[in-house]
Amino acid sequence: MKYQYLPNSPSSEADIIIQRVCFGESVSAKGGTESAPDAILEASNTLEYYDEDLEWSPMKFLNISVEKSIFTYEEISSKTEALHVGERQLLISLGGDHSITPQITQGLLEEPATILFLDAHADLRESYMGNVWSHATPAHHLLEQGHKLIMVGVRSLFEKEADRVKHDANISFYGDRALQQESTKERLFEELRALEGRLYLSIDMDVFNPAFVPSVGTPQPGGIDYYFATEILHVLFFDSEATVVGVDMVELIPEANSVSQTFGAKLLQKIISYWGKSQAFDKSLEKGAQTRVEYE
Repeated sequence: MKYQYLPNSPSSEADIIIQRVCFGESVSAKGGTESAPDAILEASNTLEYYDEDLEWSPMKFLNISVEKSIFTYEEISSKTEALHVGERQLLISLGGDHSITPQITQGLLEEPATILFLDAHADLRESYMGNVWSHATPAHHLLEQGHKLIMVGVRSLFEKEADRVKHDANISFYGDRALQQESTKERLFEELRALEGRLYLSIDMDVFNPAFVPSVGTPQPGGIDYYFATEILHVLFFDSEATVVGVDMVELIPEANSVSQTFGAKLLQKIISYWGKSQAFDKSLEKGAQTRVEYE
């Protein structure tokens, strides 16, 4: 499996490492999230190399490694740790359901960090339907690992979760309804601009309005749009002092018309582009994966 039909590099030599976490056993509604990683990569083949917003072709400068699929929950943390992601590398994990996130951070983050958590649901339950590692529990486990959460786009939560949001000092909460106000968006951007240290970005694709991403495990009315997401990326990568070390995209379900997975592929491309330019790869020599293929 490749990204944009581009050649793979060994993970030790790649700037971008894409990890395919094909695990979807904890979903409680519609299934199929385990098929999303390959579907997103397949959809990436339909995209142009050029980023029209940042006005460069990131893959002329970046090399990429698409890793073998992970199928079992028990090996996510150890395989993430075995990648030995370096300071000038970005790990992007494609899921899979949201239960995979705490396993990835356990293998990637040696110390507590900030987690920017984009999701329609709070995911703060300690267990759900008897499963402590459910897709409804990742935010709880991230807090247990000592991380701080910035939650964006939530519009569905249990009353105990709502109480925790109000009283836990390690949670900054920007609900979807409040984000309809420009003043709330600006408060979010101000918090992002003030960030320092290591940051992990977790994107549950149900954070988006179903008009844009209709096929997800647990859809909800409302939600953010594509351009708000790219605004967040811009602030995060160019206006803050945070070091983004990892990203995941979860809960997408491939569909016949490819709309959802194409949205996912475009968002993946934007993350790669914004990270690469923020690291000044555009000032380096053109030795990226795109220079090793012929195309029209």
